[in-house]
Amino acid sequence: MDFLSKLGKKASEAYGATAEKTSKIAKEAKLKMKINENKSDIKDLYTEIGKKVYEKHVREENIDISTELEEECTKIDVLSAEIETCLKSILELKDQKVCPKCNKTIEKTSAFCPYCGEKQEETEATEEAKEPEAVLEELETVEIKPENETEKEIVKEELQEEIKEEEEKEKKEEN
Repeated sequence: MDFLSKLGKKASEAYGATAEKTSKIAKEAKLKMKINENKSDIKDLYTEIGKKVYEKHVREENIDISTELEEECTKIDVLSAEIETCLKSILELKDQKVCPKCNKTIEKTSAFCPYCGEKQEETEATEEAKEPEAVLEELETVEIKPENETEKEIVKEELQEEIKEEEEKEKKEEN
């Protein structure tokens, strides 16, 4: 009986993990479809703008963008914002973020960008996930561009100081 209950529990856990993964994949697929729809709509709007501009050119009229093309431009702005929101949602589903310096996709909990070496802003998730020792270890293994070497050393010193302070605090609490 114990074997069957363990087997059932393991099966339930596996099902839960699979269902969660499938749900994320389905959400990502929907978001990608929405992005593609919006890109197609933007392309259609570009075509419409081009037609209007060309018609004015053929008639040798001046075109006033602010009055004649404002609606199309506003629609493009809205669709572009939706695409950006979808892309951010996809990154959230994958537990990733974009480095603000080089715009590469990196892990959400990375303290430094593995591509450009830029120190990442700490978020609540990063603070919870990474102890100073782990960040220091990651800093030692990541390749940093020569122009960022000074910043790396400064951060390294700050982390070492933080680790020392935590150790001293723990020693005081033990006594």
